[in-house]
Amino acid sequence: MANYQEIIDTYKDLPGGLIEAYHAIQREYSYIPEEAVFAAAQAFNIPKAEAYGVATFYSYLKVGKRGKNVIRICESAPCHIAGADKVVAALEKELGIKMGESTADGVFALEFAECVGQCQATPVITVNCKPYFDVTPEKIPTILAEYK
Repeated sequence: MANYQEIIDTYKDLPGGLIEAYHAIQREYSYIPEEAVFAAAQAFNIPKAEAYGVATFYSYLKVGKRGKNVIRICESAPCHIAGADKVVAALEKELGIKMGESTADGVFALEFAECVGQCQATPVITVNCKPYFDVTPEKIPTILAEYK
């Protein structure tokens, strides 16, 4: 695993480098360690509050630990009408956690997302950005098995 300081150093002289560094750190760790936010502030010569603000502004970036495999369920109106609440209940039951939490073993995290642009096949979940369409509670164990 690459050190977050090495990742930050790779991007510190590039336009838009802060966000690129955060994405690279998250790809490596599955989240952005809080210490990495402070290291980024120093490397990019910006206040810590600004570095933290950037890291927490974007919904796909996460400061602080979370499960390696991030499961997001769309909470837009089309998915909601198509039964997203039943899929949420199945995910929570199968994983033993609530939305916004991570499993104790650090394998999975559950998060809501805004529309993922696949309204023709609702409800939709993504696992590490890979979309799954027309999801039903019955499909959840098979989907999760791909990541265990």
